[in-house]
Amino acid sequence: MIKCVRAGSGVASKTLELGGKPALFRSISTSAIVHVDATLNASASTSRPGVASWLLRHGPVLRVKPAGLPPQCRHASSGASTSDGGLNHTALHELHVRNGGKMVPFGGYSMPVQYSDLGVGDSHKWTREKASLFDVGHMVQHRMSGPGAAPLLEKITPSSTASLQTDHSTLSCLLHPATGGIVDDTVITRLGPELFYLVTNAACKANDMAYLEEQIESRDTSHGTVEWEVLNDWGLVALQGPLSADILQRALVTAGVEDVDLQALYFGQCIHVTLNLSPKQSSDTDAPILISRGGYTGEDGFEISIPPALTVAFTTHLLESGGRERLRLAGLGARDSLRLEAGMCLYGHDLDDKTTPVEAGLSWIVHKDRRANGGFHGDETILRQLRPVKDGGSAPKHRRVGLIVEGAPAREGAEITNPASPISAEVVGRVTSGCPSPTLGKNIAMGYVKTPLHKAGTPIEVLVRGKRRKAEVVKMPFVKSQYWKQAAGTSPG
Repeated sequence: MIKCVRAGSGVASKTLELGGKPALFRSISTSAIVHVDATLNASASTSRPGVASWLLRHGPVLRVKPAGLPPQCRHASSGASTSDGGLNHTALHELHVRNGGKMVPFGGYSMPVQYSDLGVGDSHKWTREKASLFDVGHMVQHRMSGPGAAPLLEKITPSSTASLQTDHSTLSCLLHPATGGIVDDTVITRLGPELFYLVTNAACKANDMAYLEEQIESRDTSHGTVEWEVLNDWGLVALQGPLSADILQRALVTAGVEDVDLQALYFGQCIHVTLNLSPKQSSDTDAPILISRGGYTGEDGFEISIPPALTVAFTTHLLESGGRERLRLAGLGARDSLRLEAGMCLYGHDLDDKTTPVEAGLSWIVHKDRRANGGFHGDETILRQLRPVKDGGSAPKHRRVGLIVEGAPAREGAEITNPASPISAEVVGRVTSGCPSPTLGKNIAMGYVKTPLHKAGTPIEVLVRGKRRKAEVVKMPFVKSQYWKQAAGTSPG
């Protein structure tokens, strides 16, 4: 067992023993104390790599704790993630390549945009009609625990995490102090009285990590400790489409799980499941997967968090259980058009740190008790935007809207103008996402327009390729969601 503790300014080095061989521990940032707890194998490389990089490749746990911060941020790493040309790989990278995935850079990762068997449009339709499997292992999975975890989340988000039921999830946003601007969107799941699971965006990882470190360090410590763990190299796949439940149910049964009834697992709920896949490669294969009902496409489906030792095996098992006639791999291209039809935001396009949840059309994530009591970052700004003007409120200057555009599709950055304005070609907003809708056969988009042009039915114009195109503000989602909800009995809705 080796423990490394080092802090200081500039670059420092310390010689340690790795399995009886010397190695150089180098480059500790001025803002962190690094704790390394790892059982090192005597067959470790003798090429004298830095301890931190050696551990990340070979699978122990790296704990990073900002200076002055009592709780630890643990980075659980299996070494499954590799890099090529500066891009990281998810654990499923080789599976994508073998199946004809066209790999592109996305969020710092090499990710499939589509596969050779289906074009983007066909893959989109396949998901709506059957089922598709998306690798979303590039996204960042976190666990926060301890008596201070719920109070911390109540401070940095507008969600009622203190009253969130165990094994239930909620969409939320990390918020900037004072402004209420969105740092990132996230899904928060309560796994126990003092245990929460969060998923954040890969493209925001550096900013999110710095933000969370700062928020943990500056929190009210009277609430108790917070331990924060980043699940590096854990798999995350999204099984989406009307056949998803049947495919997953069959995959679980053939993996030795017969006591789970997915018909009783509703949208926003989750369950841990221990698989019995063979052959057993190590004790790590006994770790449970986390199945959450939901997703990013508007279809019924599941997001499945998988321990590193099981990621490839379970994903392969799931594909084989579904069969090619019902289940196909899908990439970023189909995921983007599906989420747009579902009216869902993509951070960095439809959301940013200058936009509040109210302006983004996400007022519903500010739960009732939070509206009454506040106590979260940006509460003064956000609650004022929610309050009616007659009661002293102040309506947002602009809001996110859905658009149906005639003619050519509108893309991100296209200017939105008001044809009824006395000012010729008055710009009243911009498009943030847009594409032809494979389901509707129309050009859809979302963007921000000045209040009160956000009301459904308002005619506007969008500048596409130098020409003004007629458009209309419409309600979202563009395509009706098919979530499996308890409120609807036992049917999607």
